[in-house]
Amino acid sequence: MARPEQVLLLEPQHELRFRGPFTDVVTTTLKLANPTDRNVCFKVKTTAPRRYCVRPNSGVIDAGTSIHVSVMLQPFDYDPNEKSKHKFMVQSLLAPSDMTDTEGVWKDAKPEDLMDSKLRCVFEMPAENEKTHEMESNKISSSLLKSESSTLSMKSMASSLDDGEVKKIMEECKRLQTEVQRLREENKQIRQEDDGLRMRKSTLMSAPHSSPAVRVKEEGLSTRVIALIVLFFVMGVIVGKLAL
Repeated sequence: MARPEQVLLLEPQHELRFRGPFTDVVTTTLKLANPTDRNVCFKVKTTAPRRYCVRPNSGVIDAGTSIHVSVMLQPFDYDPNEKSKHKFMVQSLLAPSDMTDTEGVWKDAKPEDLMDSKLRCVFEMPAENEKTHEMESNKISSSLLKSESSTLSMKSMASSLDDGEVKKIMEECKRLQTEVQRLREENKQIRQEDDGLRMRKSTLMSAPHSSPAVRVKEEGLSTRVIALIVLFFVMGVIVGKLAL
C-alpha cells in the first residue's frame, strides 16, 4: 500500500546545500510548514548522524504554523572529487486530537500513516576570490558586532544606574583609595621599625665582641707599667749598692 503524500511543506524541497570552507561548522536551515488544520508530528533523520547536528530533530507543528530546523554540518576534510552520499528524511504523522505522549504516538503508528520526504546534501566550495571576500566580510561583521555589543552594554549599564547609585559607587571608590593609602603608610612604618630593631640587634651583638679587646688592651697597659716600675726599682737598688 502506497504511503500518503507529505502534508508538510519543505523549503528547500529537494536539497540541503552547505557552502564551504568546511574547517568550521556550516549551518543551513530547513523550513517545515504545516498548512493543515491538524497538528503534525515530525522527525528529521539522516544517513550520517555523526556528521550532523539537527535542532530540533523532532516535535509537533501546530496547525497553520511553521518551524525552522537548523542542520549543522560538522568540520571535515573536504575532497572535491568525492560526491556526497548523505541524505535527510523528514518523517511526519498526523497527531491525534487526544495526544498526550508523542513517543507513544510514533510507536503505535501504522506504516500507512507515516509520510516522508527525502533531501540530498550538496557541498559547495567557493572560489578563492569569493572565499577571501567572505572571510573579510565575516571579520568586518564580527568586529562590528563586537563594537555594537560593547556600546550597547555600556549604554545599558549607564541607563540602569541612577545618579544616587553612581554617587555611592564614587564614594566607595574614594573610601577604598583612602584605605589603600593608609595601609601603605602602615606598611612603611612597620618597615622602618623593623630596620631600627635590626640595627639595635646588630649593635647588641657587636658589643660583647669589642669589650674583651678593650680589656686586653687595658691589661697589657697595666702590665707594662708594672714591669717598668719593677725595672726602675731593680736599677735603683743596683745603683744604691754601687754608691755605697
